Amino acid sequence: MALEIKDSNFEEKVLNSEKPVLVDFWAAWCGPCRMLAPIIDELSNEYDGKAIIGKVDVDENQEFAAKYGVRNIPTVLVFKNGELVKRQVGVAQKETYVEILDSNL
Repeated sequence: MALEIKDSNFEEKVLNSEKPVLVDFWAAWCGPCRMLAPIIDELSNEYDGKAIIGKVDVDENQEFAAKYGVRNIPTVLVFKNGELVKRQVGVAQKETYVEILDSNL
């Protein structure tokens, strides 16, 4: 299960992480977000111990969505050493996220 990330713990969980962090910005009412959810959960299991896989509900947590210019959801951002290294807007195949994660491990 993906880590629930909120504005209150974003800095701690994402920006200060020693591991790469994949963050899915989503909302409950978003159809494509629901399509992406199982992929995010699979990645969470497969990368356990190697990377952090998290989700930010943009309806409840808008600060970092705004800071990183998330205008469409789902948007997946990947951070390494506190820096944004990759942005994927819309739903992509699982292999796309695997390639992004593997290239940042």
